[in-house]
Amino acid sequence: MSLKTEAPNTDALSGGFAEPVFHAQSVFKRMMDAMARPGTIQTVAPDAEPPAPLGIAAGAIALTLCDHDTPVWLSSGLAKSAVPQWLGFHTGAPVTNEKAEARFAFVESGASLSSFGLFAAGTQEYPDRSTTLVIELPDLENGRRLALMGPGIKSVTDIAPTGLPESFLHLWIENRALFPRGVDLVLTSGSRFLCLPRTTKITATEM
Repeated sequence: MSLKTEAPNTDALSGGFAEPVFHAQSVFKRMMDAMARPGTIQTVAPDAEPPAPLGIAAGAIALTLCDHDTPVWLSSGLAKSAVPQWLGFHTGAPVTNEKAEARFAFVESGASLSSFGLFAAGTQEYPDRSTTLVIELPDLENGRRLALMGPGIKSVTDIAPTGLPESFLHLWIENRALFPRGVDLVLTSGSRFLCLPRTTKITATEM
């Protein structure tokens, strides 16, 4: 009797950084700049090619920041794809079904967003032990205009991402009420991304 072995998923084995150290340093620098200047759109240069439906920027961020000590939560579309195996192969990051255990959470474009409060918000003593949500959107421009204020912003910065749910501002107000606890957001679209740290105040602007 022969035992059948499952062939490795080629989508999971390929698509990592060609030069892991150099490319991870590049993405990390852009991430730090984006967190320091909320709303500033960054573009990742490394040609990471994660399996669909994970976007290029989201994949590059995962390759840079995730490792065996960072449990990752994936929305249903990502969880059913080759992404869990890809993350495991390239980063060693374990996938968890518990939002509250995740250090990073990745959400594919079009997936519904429930309360951010289900994710880890950190503690008063260790607010950094929270989840960073990476949310893929159709576009980071041409959507509903939002005004950003707070640390890292000179006065006001406008963003207009496409695809955020109607409830987004309500969810964000709830999140900011937890400060210094709370989640941080990274909005991605293809190879572009911007960061919304929990310190950022977001309000709707007139169209």
